[in-house]
Amino acid sequence: MNKILITGGAGFVGRHFCRRLLDAGDEVHCVDKVVEHTGGIHPDNGWPLFNPTDYLNFHFYHQDCRAFFKKRKDTDFDYVFHLAAMVGGRLMIENNPLAVADDLSIDSEYWQWAVETKPRKSVCFSSSAAYPIKLQRKDAYQLLKEDVIYFDDDIGMPDMSYGWAKLTMEYIGRMAYQKHSLKSVVYRPFSGYGEDQDDTYPFPSICQRVLHQKGADKIIVWGSGNQMRDFIHIDDCVDGVLLTMDQIDNGEAINLSTGIFTSFKQFVKTAANLAGYDPDVVGMSDKPEGVFARAGDTAKQRQLGFQFKTSFERGIRRALDYFSTAD
Repeated sequence: MNKILITGGAGFVGRHFCRRLLDAGDEVHCVDKVVEHTGGIHPDNGWPLFNPTDYLNFHFYHQDCRAFFKKRKDTDFDYVFHLAAMVGGRLMIENNPLAVADDLSIDSEYWQWAVETKPRKSVCFSSSAAYPIKLQRKDAYQLLKEDVIYFDDDIGMPDMSYGWAKLTMEYIGRMAYQKHSLKSVVYRPFSGYGEDQDDTYPFPSICQRVLHQKGADKIIVWGSGNQMRDFIHIDDCVDGVLLTMDQIDNGEAINLSTGIFTSFKQFVKTAANLAGYDPDVVGMSDKPEGVFARAGDTAKQRQLGFQFKTSFERGIRRALDYFSTAD
């Protein structure tokens, strides 16, 4: 049994790690302030897919992780899954960049706490937003390899303040290894999705829109609709982390991706077809769409023994079934 801390554990990704680790019998300590618009859910309000309070090995702290770091100086955590971040959908990243930049403080205080308490391993979550936007343009895009971010040279312009914050977290982690021998691994998830994700994210909102507008001749999506993302199911993300996290100690990054570009128009078309109709899909240009094409190279993941299992069509079908039942 491991003693594990999960910062931001009440959020979408954190809840899935809580479930897997609780089922494995680990002692899970979950800290989360449950900030509005970030997708966090207090355990007392019920988590969508399971109830963590059913587990005797679950401990919840309803507070900012920075307050937790000041008060709790446990020196026996085997793993820390550092997920805490001020993040929401595209609207938050673009329209409230200073709130997202608060991540700099969260990560700084985490690493200072880690230097003091020395957890056996830090499992840290960066983002695909850390990748240079020059490699994600309509006229020139590519599958993003981990090593295109090269801290000893030009790292490129990331995506907004959120991307900068995540790059800084990665860099500090590498320094923590070099200067303090703190073991860590970093993950750069692409467009993770699942049926219990907050509605501010595109995946659940599009699936529900497809169901609510069933039979319509036209469905509208944000931006041009031609923008492309790499959708990876949350179950695959968790599998990928648990399978590879002990193979890297020096703060190197690993993608969590499928290597498949899917446009939002394709996404809506697939979802509508699965729901039994075939509408036209039209872009709404006054809403933000972000970079044009973002997908992650999978070579390093495969080298470490991980490959995604859930096709996007299967993931959409699962969500449509879930939302249909919920309605």
